Amino acid sequence: MATKTKKKTTSSAKKTASSEDELITSLRRYIRSRGPELLADPNITSVGIGRKVTNGRRGRKVALQFTVESKAEPESLAALGTTLIPETITVDGVEVPTDVIERSYKPQFRKVAEVESPARKTRLDPIEPGVSVGAVTVSAGTIGCVVFDRADGTPYVLSNWHVLHGPDGELGAEVVQPGRHDDNRIDRNHLGVLKRSHLGVAGDCAVATIEDRAFIQEIFELGVAPTELGEPQLDDKVVKSGRTTGVTHGIVRRIDTIAKLNYGGQVGIKTIGCFEIAPDPDRPAADGEISMGGDSGAVWLFKQGNGRPSNVMAGLHFGGERRGEPDEHGLACLPASVFEKLEITLAPPAPEDIRAVAGYNPDFLGERIEAPQLDADLARDAVLLDGSEVIPYTHFSLTLSKKRRFPFWVAWNIDGNSLKRLNRSGIPFVKDARLPAGAQVGNELYENNRLDRGHLARRADLLWGSLPEAKKANTDSFFYTNITPQMDDFNQSSRNGLWGELEDAVFEDIDVDDLKVSVFGGPVFQDNDRTFRRVKLPREFWKIITFMEQGELKARAFLLTQNLDQLEALELDEFRVFQVTLGELEERTHLSFSATLHKGDTLHVPEATADREPLGSLADIQWD
Repeated sequence: MATKTKKKTTSSAKKTASSEDELITSLRRYIRSRGPELLADPNITSVGIGRKVTNGRRGRKVALQFTVESKAEPESLAALGTTLIPETITVDGVEVPTDVIERSYKPQFRKVAEVESPARKTRLDPIEPGVSVGAVTVSAGTIGCVVFDRADGTPYVLSNWHVLHGPDGELGAEVVQPGRHDDNRIDRNHLGVLKRSHLGVAGDCAVATIEDRAFIQEIFELGVAPTELGEPQLDDKVVKSGRTTGVTHGIVRRIDTIAKLNYGGQVGIKTIGCFEIAPDPDRPAADGEISMGGDSGAVWLFKQGNGRPSNVMAGLHFGGERRGEPDEHGLACLPASVFEKLEITLAPPAPEDIRAVAGYNPDFLGERIEAPQLDADLARDAVLLDGSEVIPYTHFSLTLSKKRRFPFWVAWNIDGNSLKRLNRSGIPFVKDARLPAGAQVGNELYENNRLDRGHLARRADLLWGSLPEAKKANTDSFFYTNITPQMDDFNQSSRNGLWGELEDAVFEDIDVDDLKVSVFGGPVFQDNDRTFRRVKLPREFWKIITFMEQGELKARAFLLTQNLDQLEALELDEFRVFQVTLGELEERTHLSFSATLHKGDTLHVPEATADREPLGSLADIQWD
């Protein structure tokens, strides 16, 4: 009998749980479709799914919960500009009870209480989630967690719109750690800049870059880092680590909620999709507060069965009750919506998963510099990719010659602020599968001889940006389209490697604005180039280095050759590097360089090429 009774009870429990799940699914659809209409009532502050409250106690029955600014007798509702909320609402044929609770909300960043742990409000390197952060126009909030750009793997800190952006902010604005309220030494505490933000139904959320600081992904005093996104359900237990209240524990009591909050100023009232957390009676906060000003941006984690924090993110904290209201609670954005809107992930993408990065950026220096242009004859010889003669890779682009099977030109950008040091071992030279194999010179040229495979866009120049992005650039640099043949003593013959050090020299000798440089380079194709294994080997190479110095664009051109008069090829050890003008390169290459580059080319050289001396050292370069 006992066994039969147990089976019946278990079956009944499963049936009840299934019915509740179906009801919650129906209510979610109802709120998402009718929510904005319901919130048009000025007295309604939110609508969500919760347990029916009777005589101040939460029961088990699922209800459609409304919160209002103030409860009133039916005869007084008209004066408040509101209407009576019915006792039940029919949703998909089911009569669902309603709950009406007097409650309003506010974003928690205006008033900031003193933090319990001094470490949370000090400058940290490495930074940690759970500590103070804020835009320079905001007092202070909390770093929720470290996230990564879905496209290129750049690491960011995640917090709220009203913490990293705020009513007076804008994209690109400075972000400090700790927040300004905790330490107003802005220059000392620079963390990064606001990268993306959103304030709306998808959430109150934003991300900022991490510059010149390391980071720890484990959340302060919780010791775990979120690695997965979850979806909160009624009665789930959660925990967060916030700047003001420290570690606090809660229970999800309303889900699929949309709430109205007044962000003040020109922003005004916004509707935010969220869920609501009540204090966990089994783990009460020391002062009863699970949410206070400065906690905004903290991440709520689901708790495991043993009560310890899990690695599953439940939500992004952004608000709570108004001052003086007795009902303690917090509001959190749904993580899936936040991550979708901000285009972020919890783990950096693998290099092979990174979206193709548009190659050479003509606007990289702030003044547009177009890539070199081919004349009509050269254009007919260009290999096309999807109808374009410009072939992009990570941080560089090029145009390839069908006849010569080497690039006419390669253009690349260098960001000296984020250069990485990466190993090249194990990366194979490969042909670009996007292009015809016959249009590329492969390993057949380099086997069993003294020819080296020389990078045109220098590998070390391309390794910048996020680590996954730099790794992809490292791999991309080994495509044969970026390679030309060089004798094994080629660089050594050009004045102890002078040719390969030109880019380094500009950083060492010039105060380059923002440490950003753009470079153009390639071989010089000549009819009398020597043929080896049916491939004409270029014997001259050119390079243009352009940069901004004190707001002024400068361009400097160089030629690696044996003789500026283009006499017969001499011995390899007589290659020299000459500084030349853009006009001289255009005559040699039949390329056209942009007017912007010509404006920056102010080099004065002897009229007679025979009077030109090669560069003896990097110190001979005329940068000014």
